[in-house]
Amino acid sequence: MIVVCTSCSEVCFHLVGAVLNIIAKLRRKLIFNIYLQLNSTYTSMKIIIAGAGEVGFHLAKLLSFESQDITLIDIDKESLNYADTHLDIKVFKGDATSVSVLKEAKVSSCDLVIGVTASETTNITLCLLAKQLGCKRTIARISNTEFIDNKDEIKFYNMGIDELISPEELASEEIQLLLDQSAFNDSYEFENGALIMVGTSLQRTAPFIGKSVKEAARVFPELNFVPIAVQRFGTQYTLIPRGDTVFKEGDQVYFVTAKEGVGELYKLTGKTKEAIRNVMILGGSKIGFKTARDLCSSKFRVKLIEKDKSKAFDLADELPNALIINGDGRNVELLEEEDISSMDAFISVTGNSETNIMSCLVAKSKNIKKTIALVENMDYFQLSHSIGIDTLINKKLLAANNIFRHIRKGEVVALTRLNNLNAEMLEFIVKPSSEVNGKIIKDLDFPRSAIIGGVIRDGQGIIALGDFRIQAGDRVVVCCLPSAIKRVEKLFF
Repeated sequence: MIVVCTSCSEVCFHLVGAVLNIIAKLRRKLIFNIYLQLNSTYTSMKIIIAGAGEVGFHLAKLLSFESQDITLIDIDKESLNYADTHLDIKVFKGDATSVSVLKEAKVSSCDLVIGVTASETTNITLCLLAKQLGCKRTIARISNTEFIDNKDEIKFYNMGIDELISPEELASEEIQLLLDQSAFNDSYEFENGALIMVGTSLQRTAPFIGKSVKEAARVFPELNFVPIAVQRFGTQYTLIPRGDTVFKEGDQVYFVTAKEGVGELYKLTGKTKEAIRNVMILGGSKIGFKTARDLCSSKFRVKLIEKDKSKAFDLADELPNALIINGDGRNVELLEEEDISSMDAFISVTGNSETNIMSCLVAKSKNIKKTIALVENMDYFQLSHSIGIDTLINKKLLAANNIFRHIRKGEVVALTRLNNLNAEMLEFIVKPSSEVNGKIIKDLDFPRSAIIGGVIRDGQGIIALGDFRIQAGDRVVVCCLPSAIKRVEKLFF
């Protein structure tokens, strides 16, 4: 298409941009409609997401990539316009707790309603209304973690809320897991640690640098772990390792291991597990408070720095076992006065991503063993390892991962997205009717862009190799690229 303009103006450029966005969106929808005609077996879920903020937009983006039928509701016209021009979704301006708005959005035929607005009350009210109006399942984002702590007693599902999601709770749990596996920069536990996923960058001293996966397996035949994903240093390319994949210095590699394999991984990746007891936390946010409280109960020695004087006094009352310091954590002199160099870990969870990153860099310059920064900008994940910070965590990514397992087909009971990698970890329960039931792994028609990392049977984690036979009731952990997800799901229907 050619646009001819007789008077160059700013309005003209905006108009051209809008037209091009509409054309791109229509093209994507046309391609998807053709796909539907060619594949009559495809069925998408109808999902309403309330809240076009960071969590809602990110979740809508992930789901729209899978061609789910998404309706995004918000009262902010600007946020909706941005989502409408960037995603293949329907947007609806209005109050998500309005019955008329929900009826107009056809909530009665909805498979799932997700409330992720900034208001906890709005999310809870939305879910109660949606369930009464005929929606099948509901998920509410909350900030009060007491609701999760007491959900069995209060029985929220009887009121119409199937799941409660707290990004702050998830972030706090992630921090504690990272401190436990101190030498690794990413980790995730399946079935209370029966299988553990860990990520690390390979140092030059790692003994299998320059060896292929097959060669490494011959040299170390008794190992209790399997590599499941690799990102080459300095690239954004994710690959699922095969027998001929060669490990290189600087690779970010993800492994699945049983409990007994964690010690072996420390040795073979050139890492050492450091004892972490002294922890400094910057920021008395909900994440900072919950992390400090939980670490104190686990016998960690915790110092928490909070800039707001009133808030610092409140924290001192609520955290009697932690040392609360009123001051600006960006002040290097303050950090030195509080003996930052004697800390084993530094965790920055203020509301400002740049403050968190810079303070972690200061901590790293003091030879702190473990640094963790909370960031809101997803693009920062690409910088974490290159600038020297051990781990970045993101609330919206953690929340989206947790919500994602309710959308997946098959018996998906856990899901996590690998930080800064275009890959997902899924845990399936094998049903008697599943295609994989009774099959030996090497005989499965498994896509090359997916790999079985392990199997949990009767609560025991097993590193399952090619000769392993899968049976009903097994929990199978799979890592795959987005292109392979649908094929993998069909194997576990």
